[in-house]
Amino acid sequence: MKRFLVAIDGPAGAGKSTVARQVAERLGLTYVDTGAMYRALAWKALRDGVDMEDEEAVAHLAESITFTLEPNGIRVNGIPLKDEIRTPQVSELASAVATMPKVRKILVNKQQEIAASQSVVMDGRDIGTHVLPNADVKIFLTASIDERARRRYKELTAKGIPADLEALQEQIRRRDENDRNRAYAPLRQAEDAILVDTTNQSVQEVIEVILQHCRNKLGGEE
Repeated sequence: MKRFLVAIDGPAGAGKSTVARQVAERLGLTYVDTGAMYRALAWKALRDGVDMEDEEAVAHLAESITFTLEPNGIRVNGIPLKDEIRTPQVSELASAVATMPKVRKILVNKQQEIAASQSVVMDGRDIGTHVLPNADVKIFLTASIDERARRRYKELTAKGIPADLEALQEQIRRRDENDRNRAYAPLRQAEDAILVDTTNQSVQEVIEVILQHCRNKLGGEE
């Protein structure tokens, strides 16, 4: 069977990672969490004391990193990372790193290399528009800012990470603005992407909607 590529885009907190991971599992495809790659890069830069305003330095670090994607996390140069890349501080830094054109080009190349040899479900901000413009199925997930902040608050507190709901709402607003207004590969819905608003839908409902679109495509019905 030829490669089957699924692109899932959307703003922060729309549920991309949760949904994409389960869609990939149900279809037997490889899940690629591109957001985790930016977060892991931000975590590594922070740990190594790299100047986050020096694009050349961050790009050099990105080039040198070996990312290994796993079902429930990511490894950076062999170091397993999970909750440490989900803190508010790392989220802020990842958003800043993601606006750097040189950094994005490096990580996009790494993402395209992953998808060049296998079928994937890849989620992020610019997958359908930039990373995998020829994806077989493109989904754009969204939800209200209040709902996205509530989900992130619940996720963080469940892991024992202190969080403030109002601060999360403001953080998500800023991240949306950064993602939509960056010069290189901004967040936007691809013309051929299917819009799915998850505000009033359960995770399983969203998964079933996406799976149906994938099955239709695989069955040649579209």
